[in-house]
Amino acid sequence: MNVLKLSDRELISNYLEGNDRAFEVLLNRHKDKIYTSIYLFVKDRDLAEDIFQDVFIKIIKTLRNGKYNHEGKFLQWAMRISYNMCVDHFRKNKKKTKVSATETFDIFDVLESPEDNKETSIIKSQLHRRVRELVDQLPEEQREVVILRHYADMSFKEISQLTRVSINTALGRMRYALINMRKMVDEKELQLM
Repeated sequence: MNVLKLSDRELISNYLEGNDRAFEVLLNRHKDKIYTSIYLFVKDRDLAEDIFQDVFIKIIKTLRNGKYNHEGKFLQWAMRISYNMCVDHFRKNKKKTKVSATETFDIFDVLESPEDNKETSIIKSQLHRRVRELVDQLPEEQREVVILRHYADMSFKEISQLTRVSINTALGRMRYALINMRKMVDEKELQLM
């Protein structure tokens, strides 16, 4: 049996039957999206790694206790856990996210792209940096929707479920985020291209 071709539900079932390799495949399948979404919320590599580990410890405990009931929607369930853990962290510490000048992790380093020449690579890097700066300046609720939609690749239905708002509210937050980003570009006379 090729474990790599199994669905998430089949991997979970195999893991619960004692196949640790099945959980490893499940983890590897979704770790990039989950870690990236955590990092974009907390903006600190070490903290993101800690929360990421806590998320998977909670997932393992929940699976082993037989309390997982989101069949076929493992990623959304895992994203909900990671989102809640990020929110819990900020509630405990009552601090806002900040971008650290010493951070060595860059989300765009893990995104795959075809080989570019140096000039194209520099232009993309500058563009990504400018867009990140704009996203970081958005109000928290708008920034959250942009991150979940464009970086975690979630649908608006998934975002509404994760953030516990209506789909219309999630769509509205995205709309206002785009309006605000356009205003910032106009006010600062930024050249994004």
